[in-house]
Amino acid sequence: MRKTKIICTLGPALDDPAILKRIFLTGMDVARLNFSHGTHEEHLVRVNLFKQIRAELGRSAALLLDTKGPEIRLKKFRNGKIMLPTGSKFILTTEDIEGDETRVSVTYKEITKDLAKGNRVLIDDGLIDLKVTSVTDTEVICEVINGGELSDKKGVNLQGVTARMPFMSDQDRRDLLFGIENDFEFVAASFVRNADDVKQIKSFLEEHGGGFIKVISKIENRDGVKNIDEIIRVSDGTMVARGDMGVEISFEEIPRLQKLIIKKTLNAGKPAITATQMLDSMIRNPRPTRAEITDVANAIYDGT
Repeated sequence: MRKTKIICTLGPALDDPAILKRIFLTGMDVARLNFSHGTHEEHLVRVNLFKQIRAELGRSAALLLDTKGPEIRLKKFRNGKIMLPTGSKFILTTEDIEGDETRVSVTYKEITKDLAKGNRVLIDDGLIDLKVTSVTDTEVICEVINGGELSDKKGVNLQGVTARMPFMSDQDRRDLLFGIENDFEFVAASFVRNADDVKQIKSFLEEHGGGFIKVISKIENRDGVKNIDEIIRVSDGTMVARGDMGVEISFEEIPRLQKLIIKKTLNAGKPAITATQMLDSMIRNPRPTRAEITDVANAIYDGT
């Protein structure tokens, strides 16, 4: 029996029943739905298709709900995307506007209170790098240190800054209720900072009849790393979320932290998941790189 399990994200690419059936047959153990994107109506169509094919094949694959969590995202651009030149000026605003080459709205209304001159703002997993030059009541004015193409709803990280955001939003609560109603087996809690964050989600699930759902804590910021022992203690497992972790924490620390988190989680008798950019090049090519093969193998050797 294969001990390491495979988690696949259900998105538009798997809306074709024939393709989803092939994914089942080639080894999917858990289907992940990312609630940072899409509507409940869209997710329900995918959940129902998943359950239908699971029943047809007699498989025991599980459903995992990945929460939006206390994240910051860009809102929309007028044309869906822009090209942001290095060295240009760019503004993040709390006002609700249609984005263009000079400015864009963000989902976090308190961003101007958390940032100051000299802070760095990283967008799209760090591909876009901004340096704050000044802040007003409604705007964060930035210099583009590293530019590139920028599109709607990309994630925003405030490097070295702890945003004063509540852990659970109204959207998270609605999403968790959806998970309870549709018999999800797991919740992956995004941007967990401490044990209290995990307890909040578990309490909400139990109060609404979802005590059967296991909570996997995603470790993807400095607070999560710092409080890893208390987080593991109250969680049902962990996920090393290397995307956002690699933005908030320097690249060279990621391999060590991945091994540390997996080891601590396994020592507590709980499962650990390694995520982000696993076999990423296969989006474009039929074969993985040698480095990706080694990455997957090392994650398995570590106990993922």
